[in-house]
Amino acid sequence: MSADVPRLVPESVDAWRAVTANRVYQADVPLDRFPRLLGSLADAEGRCRFRLEFGRDALGAASIDLTAEAELPLICQRSLQRFVQPVRVEQKLGLLRSEREENALAPETEPVLVPEDGMLKLLDLVEDELILALPVVPLSPRDPDTEADITPEPDDGDDDEKRINPFAALAALKQKSS
Repeated sequence: MSADVPRLVPESVDAWRAVTANRVYQADVPLDRFPRLLGSLADAEGRCRFRLEFGRDALGAASIDLTAEAELPLICQRSLQRFVQPVRVEQKLGLLRSEREENALAPETEPVLVPEDGMLKLLDLVEDELILALPVVPLSPRDPDTEADITPEPDDGDDDEKRINPFAALAALKQKSS
């Protein structure tokens, strides 16, 4: 791993040169730098800290170890209140020149097709992973409705007689028609 960590993350880098040089890029950027992610957020307040380590994996394939942390402002779909969802992403990305190379990647590696010019937009890589980390239905963990009491009632074993059979009415209709 290289000790060469740029202070400012460039908009794009030559992926193959970054792999050869074992480049590391890290930054702390505001959430408003991720335009595609903003559509899913309550607002743009917050920051994302990330680190991208270019190199080769154990199989010799070009790869990026991506780590990102952010606190994403979301709208709870139950209470419609804003809440902050902490997100931590750790992902291994395998760099491909063509889709045919995908089978050569390790199973835990996500493929990234590098454009013909070899240039990768670093913030786009981070943004993609943050979008994938979003919950399908955002629910605040502090919402009192999500903390419902689901403790089962004690079973005394003799409640078979008390239990209502939802199909009893159907059985009664079947007997009448026969």
